Amino acid sequence: MGDMYAVDLALDLAPTVPAAVLDELRFHLGTPDAGSGGELTALLAGRGPARRIGGVQTGELVRARDGWALTARQELHAELLPELDALVERLALHARTEGVIGQIRFYEEWVPELLVNRAGTPVRMPLGPRR
Repeated sequence: MGDMYAVDLALDLAPTVPAAVLDELRFHLGTPDAGSGGELTALLAGRGPARRIGGVQTGELVRARDGWALTARQELHAELLPELDALVERLALHARTEGVIGQIRFYEEWVPELLVNRAGTPVRMPLGPRR
């Protein structure tokens, strides 16, 4: 369990986000009746106390007046980061939020990398010097 990451997402999605993207997001959030993701792991379905990163794991997608609002805080193993990156890429394409849409931090580090939406493309931006 030593390769854990703290992942935080907070973004607004356009009202035109395709139903397939919303269905995939609901699967990842662990929403009942969201269907099966096949061999995918539900990335945002953790709930309750986080074991390594402290605080609480949560994930919520709600219908907003002008689209959808997503907030999630999760503890993920490093082997799931490629799946997370792919999900964030799909979400960024439909995000109404420009700029910071989240952060990711190795659980033993103090400083995270920001997840920044640049015109539909997510970019990781380190806040401190790399080792």
